[in-house]
Amino acid sequence: MFVIIGWLVAIGCIFGVFIAHGGNIGVVLKALPFEMVTILGGALGAFVANNQPKVLKATAKGLGACFKGSKYSKARAMELLALLYDILQKARKEGLMSIEKDVEDPHNSPLFQKYGTVGSDHHVSEFITDYLRMMVSGNLNAHEIESLMDSEIETHHHEAHAAAAAIQRLAGALPAFGIVAAVLGVVNTMGSVGQPPAVLGAMIGSALVGTFLGILLAYGFAEPLAGLLEQKIDEDGKELQCIKTTLLASMQGYAPQVAIEFGRKVLYSTERPTFIELESHVKGKK
Repeated sequence: MFVIIGWLVAIGCIFGVFIAHGGNIGVVLKALPFEMVTILGGALGAFVANNQPKVLKATAKGLGACFKGSKYSKARAMELLALLYDILQKARKEGLMSIEKDVEDPHNSPLFQKYGTVGSDHHVSEFITDYLRMMVSGNLNAHEIESLMDSEIETHHHEAHAAAAAIQRLAGALPAFGIVAAVLGVVNTMGSVGQPPAVLGAMIGSALVGTFLGILLAYGFAEPLAGLLEQKIDEDGKELQCIKTTLLASMQGYAPQVAIEFGRKVLYSTERPTFIELESHVKGKK
């Protein structure tokens, strides 16, 4: 919603000022379809040639996410930490082997089913169960698991940022394609030098629309989407870091209540519950 509002504000201000200064919007509108096809067609072709199919798929998915609200909230953060608390509390009271069934089959685990939002999230449940499985096996120490967690989070970060980087490169290329469209318009104008000045002026104006559109599409549309997608990717990574910090604190001997406090501190301030809020939520879920 905010993306569309931002675009409307940008377009309204740019074209509104142009018209208010006596600009002939008819010249822009007349050239718009041809220039748009030239710029977007060239950019799309280059975009497909420049990226692997998996990046193209991730970009399409990421662009869809840009038009949706964030799934991360204080309520989700409290649910995640409450899930981790219940798992660690069960392991502390009944032993690590007691959570083996929960780890092997989280979809049918009462612990994961109790927290439907995060428990049904594939990436979250897989990340938690993978490292709980290692904790149950007892073959790795905290430092080895931390190193492995860091490697996985870094891999997730690079994979997710491939789509944002692709859109960023597209934003950098759009002004160049705008120049290509403008040059073609100038070439067309030079082939009509015998026409009256009014006709030539309109043709030159149409050619310059290409440069204008290339810059507008780059900095008004593509680059903001790349920036927004990067922010959403960072939110994904922050949740994994919260899980990592909580599990490592537990491995180092901290009680479940203290371990989730470690995880709580990792979260962004906008989603981070207070100590009292989290404590009340955990007690309410018992």
